[in-house]
Amino acid sequence: MVADLTTQEKLDMASKIDAHIAKHQHMPGALLPILHAIQDDIGWVPEACYLPISKALALSIAEVHGVVTFYHHFHTHPVGKHVLQICRAESCQAMGSEKLETNVKAALGIDYHETTQDGAVTLLPVYCLGNCACSPNVMLGDDVYGRMTADKVAAIVAEARAT
Repeated sequence: MVADLTTQEKLDMASKIDAHIAKHQHMPGALLPILHAIQDDIGWVPEACYLPISKALALSIAEVHGVVTFYHHFHTHPVGKHVLQICRAESCQAMGSEKLETNVKAALGIDYHETTQDGAVTLLPVYCLGNCACSPNVMLGDDVYGRMTADKVAAIVAEARAT
């Protein structure tokens, strides 16, 4: 991912990462605010930021990596303009999420952890969105949608693509 960037893009990314570290490193529990700031700015949390974060916070690289990979919110590679997550927890499966995910994958022409050719949508699995009473659920960006069908997902994705 980072290897695909130009030298200038790498320098720009490093500069942004350093700025976020400097801004947040003296806060109590600074790791999560730093990671959120990086992802909000860059769109993902590159592995290249683990070392400068670990040095600034006196953590091991493994500790930074552990936090990034523990929380499904953090993306470890570039994602599309919109991230669509389909809940795969038991309640959603009982209410048809497996059929929903099959239809959505076919409609988008991608599988989980892939991005559409136009870079608009990345599809990710998620294990519970906390909306079990309205299964099956999806999350597009920061919005959770319940009682979803393939047609409803297509409609919200089309609306998101139009923005």
